[in-house]
Amino acid sequence: MKRHAIDAAEAARALAEADFTDIPDRFGRAGFDVRLPARGILQITSPAQRGKRLSVLLSVGVHGDETAPIEMLAYLLTALARVPHALAVDLMVVVGNPDAIRQGRRFVDVDMNRLFSSARKAPLQAAEAARADLIMSATAAFFSAPATAKWHLDLHTAIRRSHYPKFAIIPEATGAAGKAAMLAWLGGAGIAAVILNPKPASTYSAYTAHEFGAVSCTAELGQAGVLGRNDLHQLADMQAAIDALIRSGVTQPLHLHAPHVFQVVQEIIKRSDAFQMELDRATQNFTALAPEALIARDGASMYRVGPVTEYVVFPNPDVHIGQRAGLMVVLSEK
Repeated sequence: MKRHAIDAAEAARALAEADFTDIPDRFGRAGFDVRLPARGILQITSPAQRGKRLSVLLSVGVHGDETAPIEMLAYLLTALARVPHALAVDLMVVVGNPDAIRQGRRFVDVDMNRLFSSARKAPLQAAEAARADLIMSATAAFFSAPATAKWHLDLHTAIRRSHYPKFAIIPEATGAAGKAAMLAWLGGAGIAAVILNPKPASTYSAYTAHEFGAVSCTAELGQAGVLGRNDLHQLADMQAAIDALIRSGVTQPLHLHAPHVFQVVQEIIKRSDAFQMELDRATQNFTALAPEALIARDGASMYRVGPVTEYVVFPNPDVHIGQRAGLMVVLSEK
């Protein structure tokens, strides 16, 4: 047991460096097709079961300071690699931004999770733009193969504390059946709140849902922390759910627990340098704001809560001009 703990800790450090150590060799010897299309991107598929398996994409480290999902995934992969035949899905693993992870920063030049779109306007010289292009190319190749279904879990941690420490966002392009399946699965994985976003976005999960019909989500698993110092006991339910998913190929939830469901009603966009948020920097995600309360000012423009209580998520006045500085959500009856 102690040896396994040491192996997992070493694997977490290696994965943070976009190094999959001996994992490709182990799955290759077990008869899988293994590809490493770019640094930090691993694809494991079964030629014998082509088109008969669920395709699962697991992504971590799209923001470099969000390290708990990296550690969790390293432990899962290390355990699975000891019994590679137990893999029951076609699997793609993406370590999103290795340079930012190495520097312990959210990003190097720009926020990568605003770049997953062919129509983006990011500077061409941005390190994250080239990296996002590589990831999108590899993702397209993976999801172009036949599969019984396509799932994408983009695993993050949040900058701020939250009234719901573990929550998720399901993008607008996810179909009704997939949305219901993902909601149930997330509830069984310890996710207490789910946001349904009806607006198009340029996040990684929105990209896979829109372009490939994947059942996708962005999962926020606690707060950003230092690699090696995360309390993974807090992620035990999510770890168990992902482990069951990739070992069974079945998307049924481990437990029946319905999360609270919220709907996006406003996006707070920073339009100028005059933008000011009327919220304390300690404001937690899902803080309730009363009807008509002032959320932010941007020159002569003002953002206010509508006629019912709204909850603020991802408030961040430090984003670049033109980017989203927060979401306002309401409890959904669905």
